[in-house]
Amino acid sequence: MAGERQGRRYPQNLQGVLQLAVEAGSAAEGQEPTALEPMSEERKAWLREALSDICKGQMDEVEQMKRCLEHLRAEEPNDQEREDEEEEDDRETAFETLTELCDNLDNARDLMTLGGLELCVSRYLSHEQSGLRWRAAELVASCSQNMPQVQLYLLDIGTLPRLLQMTDCDSNPTVRVKALYAVSCLVREQEAGLKAFLSLDGFSVLMRGMQSENEKLRIKSAFLLLNLLTSHPEHRATVVSMGMVQQLVSVLRTPHSPFHEHVLGALCCLVEDCPQGLRDCRDPALGLDELLKQRSTELQGKEEWEEELDFCERLRTLCFIGQQSEDNGMDR
Repeated sequence: MAGERQGRRYPQNLQGVLQLAVEAGSAAEGQEPTALEPMSEERKAWLREALSDICKGQMDEVEQMKRCLEHLRAEEPNDQEREDEEEEDDRETAFETLTELCDNLDNARDLMTLGGLELCVSRYLSHEQSGLRWRAAELVASCSQNMPQVQLYLLDIGTLPRLLQMTDCDSNPTVRVKALYAVSCLVREQEAGLKAFLSLDGFSVLMRGMQSENEKLRIKSAFLLLNLLTSHPEHRATVVSMGMVQQLVSVLRTPHSPFHEHVLGALCCLVEDCPQGLRDCRDPALGLDELLKQRSTELQGKEEWEEELDFCERLRTLCFIGQQSEDNGMDR
């Protein structure tokens, strides 16, 4: 491998860059690379400008972020200025621009370095304007998604407790949904985030989310619960000890909703390799067997509910079909 690197010729000029690109393209298409004629001055100028534009584009985005932060760092408008709401609109636009720019992971890291995330967490997650609160939460989610360095930074500055509190208690339904989205980005596939989530009783926040009147919050809470139980089976016993089985079954008794699919999936997780979860589901006082029979009948033949039906029948098999066979064997 070292000899291969030493023998490799790296381009030393614009002509070499173009040659390397052509050779790579030819190899991908299974063609023999062709020799290039000397590059004209006009072509050199074009390629130099193209490469410059690439570098300049990244620098322009950093400048855009700096301008957005200037708006967000400005003093709060007084009562008179609030009447026309122009200042608030400027800040909302700044957040929307930053969120779009931070889809690029390099920009998310740069925003952290510029102090933008600290500002977002310290001032705007608790801002009196709900439009700024939910946009701040959305920016946190955008920056932390698939970015361990940013995730750890946000955890270190105390972002997760704020987000869980917003998910649980905020008066604005959009804020609660965006806050939970940010929670998800900090705890999924992030060991330190999950540890903090557990210490902050995050599973109880998800349970209350599933019991809320906010349909989007119910769906996202159930989905995150299912994801965490699937990815981290070692925490199933802890969740069962919280009385989660009984609460999930009570959720299933509410009027039918798309998020019930995730609730049934979570129950399946809680009975697999978890004896206490299985015993809880089999408790006659819950009436789960009859509930599953009824739900299966309602879902039969409806293609849009096919996955929920699969979970329903799987849960009934795990909890009750095998139990009936065991009981019959004992009778004999």
